[in-house]
Amino acid sequence: MEIYLTRHTSVAVAPGTCYGATDVPLASSFAEEAAVVRARLAGIAFDEVWSSPSTRALRLARFCGWPDPQQDSRLAELDFGAWEMRRYDEIDDPRLQEWYDDYLHVRTTGGESFEDQYRRVASFLDQLRRLPLKRAALFTHGGVLRCARVHAGLCPFEEAFSESFAYGETIRIDLDPR
Repeated sequence: MEIYLTRHTSVAVAPGTCYGATDVPLASSFAEEAAVVRARLAGIAFDEVWSSPSTRALRLARFCGWPDPQQDSRLAELDFGAWEMRRYDEIDDPRLQEWYDDYLHVRTTGGESFEDQYRRVASFLDQLRRLPLKRAALFTHGGVLRCARVHAGLCPFEEAFSESFAYGETIRIDLDPR
């Protein structure tokens, strides 16, 4: 099964701000960026389309021609808990350094670790691979794209952050049915 995962477009959030689960607004460049994504996906027939419940992912899916994608909270971005919408350089939580030292396994205060996010994304993908689909589209977040690459065997868990994904970027992975 082919899975096309698309990260949402640019957000209207100050650089250096910790956001993930917060439903942040999109940048004023949305229509321009979304038109590029729509053109990239044009002509690809998807059996099903899913989206993170966040407005930034849903709005892109709708702009690209899927007015009512299935929503699944497992496709949400990492929950930064108490750190949401705070600038990284202003977070005075003593656990911040512990998280910086091992963000793959250490949870943010009141939130998730990357390992937590990976487990929920893997759960979604495992459920998806059991469906009789040839091709699916997912509108989601950078963290979910990282998790999907690990789950598809494209990189080891420890190297999930070795690649970054631009706003509006689409990646394709293959999942064997189970």
